[in-house]
Amino acid sequence: MPRFLVVLDADSTLLEDEVIELLADAAGTRPHVQAITERAMRGEIDFAASLRERVATLAGLPTGVFAAAQRAVRVTHGARALVDGVHAAGGTVGVVSGGFHEVLDPFADGLGLDHCRANRLEVRDGVLTGRVLGDVVDAQAKADAVLAWAAADGVDPARTVAVGDGANDLGMMAVAALAVAFDAKPRVRAEADVAVVDRDLSVVLAALGLRG
Repeated sequence: MPRFLVVLDADSTLLEDEVIELLADAAGTRPHVQAITERAMRGEIDFAASLRERVATLAGLPTGVFAAAQRAVRVTHGARALVDGVHAAGGTVGVVSGGFHEVLDPFADGLGLDHCRANRLEVRDGVLTGRVLGDVVDAQAKADAVLAWAAADGVDPARTVAVGDGANDLGMMAVAALAVAFDAKPRVRAEADVAVVDRDLSVVLAALGLRG
């Protein structure tokens, strides 16, 4: 039975990039999308509504943009060390993202993550429709994922850790026993138990008592 569970945000946490902005490059809408992303991360606008507005700008793009975005994505320094360190200590690791399975999945698989949840983009005839399939993975969905994965893994909620950087991560950080702000927005740093300022995920191991 796993000793503990660590759940990471994806964009700007596990990954250096905001994936929707990489997709928006292909649509020529990055400045508009970037501005909305920034407001959503600060908690100034509703995440689900902001995501739908940003995704709408991608309508008409071919599905080849997913592979292009995957090539552009950079995994955050220290991610491999964090995942391997947690696994070595008998823990499990998940990523829950307001981003997209179509881009995130290969990275989750490559890092050997135990859980992965993200949004899915609607595609028809090989082209993005500009809509999200199903319910948006928002702050509540992230919190639900932490508790569901803990239950699935047989981990006591008192042994859960959430790592994130934006307002959309506050829900999961509130339900986790330990909230880690990773190079985060001021509001997130203020509400977290621990703040990591370096963009090095291996530093989180120290917060877990697994290093240093």
